[in-house]
Amino acid sequence: MLTPPAAAHALLFASGEPLERKRVALLLGIKETEIGLVLKALTDSLKGSGVAVIETETDVELRTASEAALIVKKFRENELARDLGKASLETLAVIAYQAGATRGEIDWVRGVNSSASVRTLLMRGLIEGREDEHDRRRIRYYLTTEALAHLGIKSAADLPRAGELSAAAAAIKREETIQATE
Repeated sequence: MLTPPAAAHALLFASGEPLERKRVALLLGIKETEIGLVLKALTDSLKGSGVAVIETETDVELRTASEAALIVKKFRENELARDLGKASLETLAVIAYQAGATRGEIDWVRGVNSSASVRTLLMRGLIEGREDEHDRRRIRYYLTTEALAHLGIKSAADLPRAGELSAAAAAIKREETIQATE
């Protein structure tokens, strides 16, 4: 069985994004007052590993340590030089055809965790994240003008079958909303 710091490490690694401290405590089955000690132990165990725990008053996240900046910079430069892979193109398509999508929506459509693809698209400036109007706790991703230029179109409406697919997506969302309220 994992220790609480090891379990926290696994949770933060798997999420790929900030988690609320309260949620981490709940998932670990510990009191909220104990989360600070668990994160301190995790921080201590990660010293010299190239990974660091980043904390705010409400959230916690695993990130690369500042000591790894040079190697990460080399990696990112190399990553940006490559063509977009299939996963990133799928993610870009979901965002384009939904006229904005959250990570959860992207993951649902693709059936897999899309955090790496979202990160790649953000780094390349092909998508941007904005606060979701309906739920300010979520980020909704949208195409940038760079993405439109990359795709050779002037707007998302110029995508092949955009009107037909948008109408079908809207119908599905309406059905889900009706089912959720019943």
